[in-house]
Amino acid sequence: MSKKRNFVLFGLVSAVLGSGAAAASYLYDLSVVPKQKTQEDIDKNPMDAESVKWLKSLDSDKKEDVFVESIDELRLHATFVKADTDSHQYAICIHGVKSDGEFMGYYAKHYHEKGINVLLPDLRGFGKSEGNYIGYGYYDRLDILEWIYWIIRHDDKAKILLHGTSMGAATTLLTTGEHLPEQVIMAIADSSYTTLCEEFGDVYKKLKGGIIPLSVALFLIRVMVQLKCGYDIRKVDVLEAVSKSKTPTLFIHGDEDKVIDPQMCARLYEKCASPKQYCLILGADHVQGAYIDPEKYWKKVHSLMEKTDF
Repeated sequence: MSKKRNFVLFGLVSAVLGSGAAAASYLYDLSVVPKQKTQEDIDKNPMDAESVKWLKSLDSDKKEDVFVESIDELRLHATFVKADTDSHQYAICIHGVKSDGEFMGYYAKHYHEKGINVLLPDLRGFGKSEGNYIGYGYYDRLDILEWIYWIIRHDDKAKILLHGTSMGAATTLLTTGEHLPEQVIMAIADSSYTTLCEEFGDVYKKLKGGIIPLSVALFLIRVMVQLKCGYDIRKVDVLEAVSKSKTPTLFIHGDEDKVIDPQMCARLYEKCASPKQYCLILGADHVQGAYIDPEKYWKKVHSLMEKTDF
C-alpha cells in the first residue's frame, strides 16, 4: 500500500513539475524571446504608424546609424536624428517590448520640432542591435549608459533627457538608479512596471490555462532566465532603483492601462527619492497617453524641462 501511495505521489509531482516546466517555457517564449511587430500590428496602431512614417520620411542626411559596444561585447545600434539648428540638447527615446527604436518616432518628432537632437536606440535583441533575449532593463540600463557617454564624447556641453515607454520606462528608471553624469538632466517614465517579478506574475495570472501555482511558475521561469540569459528577474527592481535616483523624473501612466497596472506608477512615484512629478492620463490604455491627450502629456514634459533648466 505504501509503495502504491508513493507511486501515485510521484506521478502527481511529475505531472505538476511537467506542467510547470511547460508553462514556464511558454511564458519564457512569450516574454523573453524578442519579437518584432508585423505590418498588420503597425497599421492597427496609429502611434506606431506615425512613428515609422516620420522616421522614414527623413532625408538620409538628417539621420545616421550609430553604434556602440556593450560591456558584454554586443554591437548596439541607434538612429541619431540631428537637430536642424545647432543644439546641445539631446533626447534619448527608449522603446518597449516587441518594438525597436523607430517606434519611438512619435516622441522623437516632437523633440526634433523643438530643436532637440534625438537618439533612438534599439535595445539588445531588437532592430539592428545584437542579442537573443529581452533584458527588461537589467542589462539595458548599462547599455543606455553607453549611449549617454557616446553623446558626451561628441558634445561635452550636452544636456540629456531620457524618455522611455513601458519596458523603456523601466529601463529609464533603472538607469537613473545608477551614478549618472551631470549631463543627464531629467527623465520621463511612461507606463513602467515596479518589479519584473510582479509584472510577470500579473501576465501569468491573465494567461488562460495557467494550472500551476504562481509561485511555482515564477520559480521555474526565474531558473530558465538565469540559465539562458544570465540575469535574475528578482534583480529587475525598479522600486529599488528610484529610491536611489537623483534625477528629476516625470511619471506618466494611463488609467485604463490593461498591460501594466496604473497603481504601479503611483507606487514608483511614492518611492522615488529625486524631485518628481506625476501625471495620470484619463482614458488612456497602455502607452497611449501622448496620443489620447497630447496637450496634457507634453505640458507636463515641458514643465519639467523648465524646472530643470533643460
